[in-house]
Amino acid sequence: KGVWVAAKDATQDEIVVAREQRDIYYQEYLKTKDLAINGVVSVLKKLSEKYKMAIVTTSRRVDFDIIHKNRDIVGFMDFVLCVEDYPKAKPHPDPYLMALDKFGATKEQAIIVEDSQRGLISANRAKIESVIVFNQFTQTQDFSTADHHIKKIDNLCDILL
Repeated sequence: KGVWVAAKDATQDEIVVAREQRDIYYQEYLKTKDLAINGVVSVLKKLSEKYKMAIVTTSRRVDFDIIHKNRDIVGFMDFVLCVEDYPKAKPHPDPYLMALDKFGATKEQAIIVEDSQRGLISANRAKIESVIVFNQFTQTQDFSTADHHIKKIDNLCDILL
């Protein structure tokens, strides 16, 4: 596939076209790649017996729906917040503060499970306890400010149960 680069003197129309093409490529990628996390369904099943859960993502809803079509993950969630649902995206605290409000919960009643530095910064700014799950895509990011660090999703049960 081609790579789109907007020159400094690109017109607004050229930028719009480039973004639309980028979105098409991204959605094609999402439809063809297996992005499943091994063990996540069994972990969510265990956690759902004790916890209310939500997904708070910076993905657009259309992309989120492609990723999670025919997957069991969303069924364990009370709700999903996508980037269109809150005023400012991560690393701002807005996404997590909105989730707290939607749950009717306090910061002390919540824990955030993240896998990106931007998400961790958002959790820190919201002043909510955090768990980082390392993955191959974010392994070079700085997670030193996380409250907990785990190597794989299965280890989440060791912290929460």
